[in-house]
Amino acid sequence: MSQSDEMELYSPPAFNMGDKVRTRKLLKNDGTFPGQEIGKVLADKGEIGYVVSIGTFLQSSYIYAVHFLESGFVIGCRKKELELIQKNPDQYKD
Repeated sequence: MSQSDEMELYSPPAFNMGDKVRTRKLLKNDGTFPGQEIGKVLADKGEIGYVVSIGTFLQSSYIYAVHFLESGFVIGCRKKELELIQKNPDQYKD
């Protein structure tokens, strides 16, 4: 099975709520972000945000809703578009 065919949902999410993440690439509107033109840059490479919710796409992939502080946008991102900066410390308290 190739990486693009990977059933991501067979594993736990790569990121958790409140995790601090950074974009690995430029993110543009593919038509799924309301109120912005298709092709508009929504987040630059290296932009920092926080995971605010986790959903699924086509019963195969996790979609991480990330609140980017600079733009204020909450954008749905795939695992391959993000890298972890810091885990949410509140999730690991006793």
